Amino acid sequence: MAAVDCESKDDNATNLSETLVFSNETVKTIEKHETSGIPLQSSWTFWLDKVGKIDRAISGTTVEEYKENLTKIYTVNTVQSFWAVFNNIPSVSAVQVRYSYHLMRDERYPLWEEPVNQNGGTWRLKCHKSDTEKIWKEMVLAAIGEQFAECVAEGDEVCGITVSIRDREDLVQIWNTNATLASKATILNKIHSLLPNLINHIMPMGVVKKKVKILFDKYEFINKI
Repeated sequence: MAAVDCESKDDNATNLSETLVFSNETVKTIEKHETSGIPLQSSWTFWLDKVGKIDRAISGTTVEEYKENLTKIYTVNTVQSFWAVFNNIPSVSAVQVRYSYHLMRDERYPLWEEPVNQNGGTWRLKCHKSDTEKIWKEMVLAAIGEQFAECVAEGDEVCGITVSIRDREDLVQIWNTNATLASKATILNKIHSLLPNLINHIMPMGVVKKKVKILFDKYEFINKI
């Protein structure tokens, strides 16, 4: 993989999206795994974005403007290609503040304006920076392994995982497709079982339903976890 400058944490740091490039050898390895690896139940896409100091809802950033700040890293279809990508992107601990990684089902954008996302929501977790790497890894593995399928109601599914690097605690979000069914889910119990030694370090923030109005994000807390 090409060199990536992830050490600087200030606003003058190199733009990660511009330097996140796989070497030809890595691309060949991923492509090989895509044709010969163990298939996932659905494809998953890695995305990278950077959030500015001013929140999108306040700044009035349009969908197209936001998409311009999104970098599609790779869409994976097998277990082996997932690991080939995951192991060749900068670790969460090396990523600058205000950047986010997303792993989304199929090739959907991490946008609430996407038709497939408009009725969905997220479970939001604040976590200590020392724990972020492990939490992100466990959540994406649970997602691609469809371990959340047994934790959501019929007619709902987990469709994405986001990790956002912030100044203090980091934020991990678990996306679902139907926010009205969130109260029937047992996602938090699953997180307890996946991270028994870290659960006391995680602060559940509730289930959030995203509503879109004039391209702004509107937050509505449906219930508390």
